[in-house]
This record gives sequence, C-alpha cells and structure tokens, in this order.
Amino acid sequence: MKPGVSFFLSLSLLFLSSMSGAEELVVGESKVIGLTADKPFLHVIHEGRSVKVQRVQDPDYELKGYFAKTARKCPPFCIQPETVDPGVATVGEVEVFTFMENELRDGKGYLIDARTPQWFQRGTIPGSINIPFTQFGEENSQEMEKILELFGAKRRVDVGTVSRKLEEMGLMDGEYKTDKWDYTDCKKLVVWCNGPACGQSPRAIKGLLKAGYPAERIAYYRGGMQMWQLWGLTTVIPGE
Repeated sequence: MKPGVSFFLSLSLLFLSSMSGAEELVVGESKVIGLTADKPFLHVIHEGRSVKVQRVQDPDYELKGYFAKTARKCPPFCIQPETVDPGVATVGEVEVFTFMENELRDGKGYLIDARTPQWFQRGTIPGSINIPFTQFGEENSQEMEKILELFGAKRRVDVGTVSRKLEEMGLMDGEYKTDKWDYTDCKKLVVWCNGPACGQSPRAIKGLLKAGYPAERIAYYRGGMQMWQLWGLTTVIPGE
C-alpha cells in the first residue's frame, strides 16, 4: 500500500473515532440515531440487569397504538399544567438521561412510575420502580410512611416544642425537617406517568409535598410514557 493511501486511511479512521458520540455516526451506509448530539445511548440497571437505553434505529418508525391517539375523553384525560408546584422542576428527556447516569446510578435517586400496576406491567421506562399514585395519600397512612422511609426520610420522635420553634426560626438546623420527618438525607426523585394528559404523577407529587418532602428534590417528567415512546426510546416489561 502506498504511503499516501495509508496516511489517508489512518486519518479517516481517526476522524470516525472522534465522531463516536455524534447523533448520526456514518458507518458504510448505516447511521446511528443517538439520544443527543453527543450521546448515542446509555445503560441503566433495571431489576438487577443492565439495560441499553436507545432510540429505535428504523428511520421510518412511527408510533402506533394507545400513545399515538390525540383524542381521549376529558375528564379524566385532560392536558396537565406544565408545572405541578413552583418549587418542583419540570424536566424533559435529556434531563431524565442525566438523572439516570448520575443520581439513579449512584443510588442517590429514584425514578418513580406513578401509574397503576396494570399500566406498569404493560411496559415501563428502564430503571423505574412502580409506586402507584394512590399510595401517596394521607401522611400518617402506613403506605405513605413506608414510601417516605424508602426515600430516605427518618421519623422524628419526641421533638420538643422549643427545639422545633428554634428550627423554624433558623436558630437550629431544621431546613429539611418537619414535626414528624427529617428529610435531610432523602433521595432525589423523578416522577412520571402516561404523559401530558395524565394526572397520576402530579397527584403523587402533591402527596409528597403535603407530607413535607422537599420540593427541590422532586422533578416532574411531564412527557411520561407517551413522549418516551414517541421518541422511540427503550421500554421494558417487568419480570422479562
């Protein structure tokens, strides 16, 4: 092989290598459809195994079935507000990817599928755990207490009136504390349901806020399963 040709091939391979994270990596006649411009895919642990999260690679893919429908009876399938609460961030798919690769991977957060078990069994976003919105009810219910403890909240016992007053005045550490719970070490959460016309995750979030869970540690993925599937992103069937 001539030196000039060898140099050209080496340069071409170096260029392709540098493009490995691009949204469309051309290899021969094929193209990789990435998650973002610099992230072709990611991995997340779901039920103890690694799942590759990526987009459908068929450029002619079209969403069909329930989530392709635009006309659903309202109520109950009414378009939800962009914001659940001023203190709770509304996030999109890219922010969910970042959460998966950081808080979720490091055990510092939970991805919450707040739909009913029947919906969960049809398929969910990898890495999610199913806690139906109906369980985010009364603060003193056993279900709610178990949820809060799972999320890292610690029950407070025998909190004196004087101590609590000093906490509220800022004279003692009480930023993430209520009369009943210490949320100092609680997890970050991303809560989602079926999409912009689903009120299940907003109800779950409101239940958490009512119990005193810090708003800044909750995020609302409004797009939910509908937008996740619209982008052709990986879903998993629980137990498979």
